[in-house]
Formats: sequence, C-alpha cells, structure tokens
Amino acid sequence: MHAMVLEQPAPVEISPLVDRDLPDPEPGLGQLRVRVRCCAVCRTDLHVVEGDLPFAKSSVIPGHQIVGVVDKVGPSCQHAQIGQRVGIRWLRHTCGNCGFCTRRQENLCDASRYTGYHDDGGYAQACVVPESFAYAIPEKFSDIAAAPLLCAGLIGYRAIQRANVPEQGRLLMVGFGSSAHIVIQLAVHHGYEVFVVAATRN
Repeated sequence: MHAMVLEQPAPVEISPLVDRDLPDPEPGLGQLRVRVRCCAVCRTDLHVVEGDLPFAKSSVIPGHQIVGVVDKVGPSCQHAQIGQRVGIRWLRHTCGNCGFCTRRQENLCDASRYTGYHDDGGYAQACVVPESFAYAIPEKFSDIAAAPLLCAGLIGYRAIQRANVPEQGRLLMVGFGSSAHIVIQLAVHHGYEVFVVAATRN
C-alpha cells in the first residue's frame, strides 16, 4: 500500500510526510483492517507532524478522521462485516475500568491511545483499528461529509451537550474552528441565539 509516513517532525511548509510503499497491515486480535476511502486533516494532525506533541514512535502514519470499508476481520471480532463502511476517530484504546472511563471521560484515561499518533492512521490505503473503536457510518453521509464528523463533529456535539443551553437560550462560542462550524448549525437548529468571539490574524 501507499502511505504518507512521518519519520521526523518538521514544519508542514517543508512537506515532512514521505510517500512509502508498505505492506498492508494485518489485523490482530479484536481488530479490523479498513481500506481507506477518505481521511480529513485535523489541527491535531498538524501538531503531530510539526512535533508540537512529543513523538510517540519512531515513525507514524498520521490521520484520524478516517472513513473506509472493512476488508479483513481479525480473530475474536464479533460484529463487523466485510464490506461494512466504518469511521475511525482519534481515540482508539482505553482501559475501560478506571474512574475516567467509568464516568465517560475516556479521553483522560492514563492508558488511552490515539490514531495517527500512537498507532498508524489514515494517510494510507489501509489501516487497522480495534473493532470497538470502529463506528458504522449512516448511508446518508458521503465519505467526505462523514470524515470531519469523526473529530470536529464529536467535539462540537459533546461541547454543546455539556453547555446545557436552555430552550431558546444564548450560546457563546469562543473561537471559530472546524468544531464551531458544526456547532453553529446545531445551535441554529435548536433556536439558540448565538454569539461568536474569534481572533483575527493580520
């Protein structure tokens, strides 16, 4: 398979990703192999590529807003079907037992692992993911429309839930990135009065 591999973090302006021809990954216990159809670019991917996050392995394939089709199922998988379209997000493993996990704050789990950072991601023709972290994508979403929902969409949806805005209430959005583009659509749908504060760059 072709893959864009980060071997040494560097500014994106100098194109640090290297095109490599690699063997297809093989799914392990409880994992699926997904043939990638689309992978969006997230700001976190840029942090990984540019070294703003500590390098987690000697080389990595970035990308974590992935939409693709299952083409191989590893041992002990119970639900996934060959040919099923799934999405893969940033969070790909947690312990499931700690206080954070049991309070549905899995992203704070000390054992958490992330796609395109600890393990290879979607800037490739194929990748593997634990079955429990692969999500069925409804047919009404195209691949391209679904990909940003796997990070910006999830973050925005959780944020608006936690804001607990009353009916016909006001919502202040500080910053206007990709999550905010999705949140504002939800806010308008719910009839909120929306205010946005965002910095401008010269």
